[in-house]
Amino acid sequence: MCQTERGDRVKIFIDTAKLEEIKEANSWGIIDGVTTNPSLIKKTVDSLDKNVSIEKYIEQICREVDGPVSLEVKSQGAQKMIEEAKKLYDLFNHVNDNVVIKIPVNTAMEDDQENYEGIKAIKILEERGIPTNATLIMSPNQAWLAAKAGAAYVSPFLGRIDDYIRNNMGLKAGEDFDKESYFDEDLLERIRSEKAREIIKGDIKEDIGRIYLNEGLTSLSAEVKSGVDVVRKIKRIFENYQFKTEIIAASIRNARQAMEVAEIGAEISTIPFDIITQMIKHYKTQEGMKNFTKDIIPEYDALFKK
Repeated sequence: MCQTERGDRVKIFIDTAKLEEIKEANSWGIIDGVTTNPSLIKKTVDSLDKNVSIEKYIEQICREVDGPVSLEVKSQGAQKMIEEAKKLYDLFNHVNDNVVIKIPVNTAMEDDQENYEGIKAIKILEERGIPTNATLIMSPNQAWLAAKAGAAYVSPFLGRIDDYIRNNMGLKAGEDFDKESYFDEDLLERIRSEKAREIIKGDIKEDIGRIYLNEGLTSLSAEVKSGVDVVRKIKRIFENYQFKTEIIAASIRNARQAMEVAEIGAEISTIPFDIITQMIKHYKTQEGMKNFTKDIIPEYDALFKK
């Protein structure tokens, strides 16, 4: 059964369309759901040797896990998204009663386009009993509005938020930083403080006004410190007003991010398979295993041979 209420434990969704990764991680007893998207599903299906339809492949994913499986619409207008959501729900929810529909919180691609198509679709779908996952969340305000509209889940994109902040600081992925590298929000705060000290040199009223307008600081994204900070702020808002909407920390790039959002209290993290495998590894554990095996005396080993 698809869970849309708060649980008593942190949940892990696997962020993949590869059935073999879903099955492997599920066999470890740690997977509570799946998030994926159309391009990942198509890429995976196209890579298979045997001829498998996308419909049959999605059915296999839904059947493999008992927790929520997020499937995404493809249109931008509210009415079209509602129609597509109903189609996906009708096609796949009967398999294991676990389909959730991913709706972009804002589908506008240009400044002059309608900003509320996603919110409209979320509201109507929730009224019809179809649970939604408001995706492409980049700010606490977006999550707040999605929760007000009735979204079962909101998915802030941690990695992409970090990329946005770093890019606007003049850094480039692949040149100045690896996307998988940890983004230090404390370092960002020190940079902001130094930048503010540089600005405050002349008339104090004029300079304070410049700071409030973010002049000279726009590249440092003054609204939030990091993707993790966005989750922190969303969590506080939801707790303040007792929203039942659950947070899915998405676009997780490294194991440290996964740990930090769990510390904050995000109900769910959706994590790629390779990051999940990173989470279990530690060089001191490997060292300890070597020492343990060396310390096994023959008399103890003989117990297992009786």
